[in-house]
Amino acid sequence: MRHAWAVAVKELRQVRRDGRTLFILLFVPAFFLFLYGYALNFDIRHVPLAVQDRDRSPESRQLIEAFVGSTYFDLEAAVDRDEEVAHLMERDRIRALLVVPDGFARDLGRQGRADVQVLLNGDNANTATTVLGYVNAILADAGGRIGGRVQAAPVGAVPRIWYNPELRSTLFLVPGLIAYIAMITAVVSTALSIVREKERGTMEQVRMAPIAMPAYIVGKTIPYLVLSQVSAMLVILAAMALFDLPMRGDWLSLSIVVALFLVGALGTGLLVSTVADTQQMALQAAMLVAFLPTFMLSGFIFPIASMPEVLQYVTTLVPARYFLVALRGVVLKGLGLADLGPSLVALGVYAAAVLGLSAWRLARR
Repeated sequence: MRHAWAVAVKELRQVRRDGRTLFILLFVPAFFLFLYGYALNFDIRHVPLAVQDRDRSPESRQLIEAFVGSTYFDLEAAVDRDEEVAHLMERDRIRALLVVPDGFARDLGRQGRADVQVLLNGDNANTATTVLGYVNAILADAGGRIGGRVQAAPVGAVPRIWYNPELRSTLFLVPGLIAYIAMITAVVSTALSIVREKERGTMEQVRMAPIAMPAYIVGKTIPYLVLSQVSAMLVILAAMALFDLPMRGDWLSLSIVVALFLVGALGTGLLVSTVADTQQMALQAAMLVAFLPTFMLSGFIFPIASMPEVLQYVTTLVPARYFLVALRGVVLKGLGLADLGPSLVALGVYAAAVLGLSAWRLARR
């Protein structure tokens, strides 16, 4: 440990002299959270809506007001001809069209029900599905208020949503962003550190020194672990301030989960540095190793259960998958370390594997 601490002190001095690296490690991740946090959002509001009211009755106007007053739709245009609808749809000025047919009020009064037509722009299937859900909810609510009869089903359901009652996509995305940003910064920092030693020729001096390779790996990891831990906590605090991310667990459990994930990420960067010989190659390899698996195969954006079976097996090698489970468990559900055993074991195994493989490759070279 004395040798490892000597390497760590040397690395801390080098980072302190390099103001750009320190700035990137501490403040750029919070900026990325601010940028991506507002850009990535599955909540859809203010959908451009056009209305074709052929009935022009008080009931039809009440229905239109229900759509416009819901905050989900913005009235973009009132159209009379089908050609106008095609013109607006083709130029993406509207995403939905509400058509109230002739006799809407009459059917509502005689039969207690009436039909309307809703046309959706389906070039984006996810958006169209969400908008269709909004339409059905508004029609079900507005039917009772304007005189329609809503028939009750034989079995009713009263939903209660735990952990995210408002179904805000931000609470689902922000933990993934934290994992994504922490993974990239940690991998890039250690990968560039070793390669910088190679380019400057100081790696040969390290090999001549009486320092075992495991001690050298630990010494290289300690300073970046401290900096990455501080950076990750700043990102989490920024997420709480900007996006109302709750903290239902305890901070000690959160710190341990983050530290375990960062050790594996730093080990991944060291492993990349054993392959790359230039900083440019190391940066490209680090981005490839950190970006694609964390973004695509961790459950950050795409549910793992919906992936092909082969890819589901591949995701077991992605540490961000287990980190997301643990992070969401602590932050959103208030779980303790005892409840997160499988995820923590997986993160620990991954960290030990990549650090051991990095030490072996560096010693071999």
